[in-house]
Amino acid sequence: MAANDIVVSAIGVHKEYRMGSEVVHALDGIDIDIYRGEYLSLMGPSGSGKSTLFNMIGALDQPTKGDVFIEGENMAQLTMEQLAWIRCNRMGYIFQSFNLLIVMTALENVTLPMIFAGLSPKQREERGKELLSIVGLGDRWSHRPTELSGGQQQRVAIARALANDPDIVLADEPTANLDTKTGREIINLLKELNESQNVTIVSATHDLKMLDVSDRVVYIRDGKVEQIRARDEIDIHVGSLAGEHE
Repeated sequence: MAANDIVVSAIGVHKEYRMGSEVVHALDGIDIDIYRGEYLSLMGPSGSGKSTLFNMIGALDQPTKGDVFIEGENMAQLTMEQLAWIRCNRMGYIFQSFNLLIVMTALENVTLPMIFAGLSPKQREERGKELLSIVGLGDRWSHRPTELSGGQQQRVAIARALANDPDIVLADEPTANLDTKTGREIINLLKELNESQNVTIVSATHDLKMLDVSDRVVYIRDGKVEQIRARDEIDIHVGSLAGEHE
């Protein structure tokens, strides 16, 4: 792909944490380009650095050494206000624990990021209901999280991630708290949105079903990129994992 198709570029990224006198190298020289409109999955064992890299890509953390560019902008050279603008307008976030506000309706949860983006109440309501319809919850906009199933709550979270028409959606273990069938539905929904809205999706996951919809899979181990493989290079049957039946 061409250089102008790159939405995120990590160059020589290191991340160190100090634990007393010990230095932990969470990332140890990561180089990776992420392309516009692709579905990328980050996979690796616990403690591999997968989540740390995920936070770098999402402008949620800064490297100890190296650079992360988002849409050509070096995150290390931006002010806190500029970083906040990028998180609000260019990024959407999906968390495994949904992170919905239980006192708010589905519509209010989805439209919350739009307040910070400056949309009017009318714009927020129209956009929020449109997004809830897209994720299959057009008739549930007035329901609170406690009135929704886990899968429905994750659909609300996905709609919220799309609130401000982001370039990149970051999904952190989006199926971890869901049963197998619901997890597959969420994976398929993310892929549909990836294709229909041309949004880049980066997922940090242990879920092998995610391989089926990924354009590329990046394997992280010991803070390094162990390998990057395209979907057609991965020989694995994921249709009947974890008790699923075709």
